[in-house]
Amino acid sequence: MDANQEELSNPFGMDEDCRNCPALCETRKQVVHGYGDVGADFLFVGEVPGAGPDRTGVPFTGDETGRALLSILRRLGLCGSEPDSEEPRLGNTFLTYTARCRHPGRAPTDEELGNCEPYLNAEIRMINPEIIVPVGERALEEIGTEYTTTPVEELDIVADHASRIRGRGFELMPMIDPTEQTDQQTQAFVEAFAELMASDYRQTKGRRGR
Repeated sequence: MDANQEELSNPFGMDEDCRNCPALCETRKQVVHGYGDVGADFLFVGEVPGAGPDRTGVPFTGDETGRALLSILRRLGLCGSEPDSEEPRLGNTFLTYTARCRHPGRAPTDEELGNCEPYLNAEIRMINPEIIVPVGERALEEIGTEYTTTPVEELDIVADHASRIRGRGFELMPMIDPTEQTDQQTQAFVEAFAELMASDYRQTKGRRGR
């Protein structure tokens, strides 16, 4: 944790009353910006808040997806809280989304993702992570398009799960949505990420994988 960090939730003070997407202003409970260690090496990026984060204001909390992801982070020593925590104690980890507001009936549109892109870009720039973990197919598509030279049609969340992909100044390690993983896929991710953490990844970022 950064010694000078005062807030885990929205530590960069991003607009919590954003109205760039009028269709979402009435369906969301709140704007869900990033949460965690601003000096983190590891950035986990989902597609959009579910009902749990929309209620708690904290990414990957308050629902099944959050409990599953925090359970994985606990196994990796990156979370010191129980999986059902709504204010998890994270170490060396930051959680965020490609889109910040929930619509209960549909996924975000391309326009809505574009409206949120400056928030994600700012978080990536300010955190400067070593490893980005796109969580789910849409997050992999968005992150891969913007931050790798790999053609988007070559990216596949199942085939690329727990593998290392070269990015621009960092690496990606995609993750299938935790609620959709088999036990074997979860174990594969934990083992691969633990191996990555044990490596000299700070000096080799961007040099392995594709």
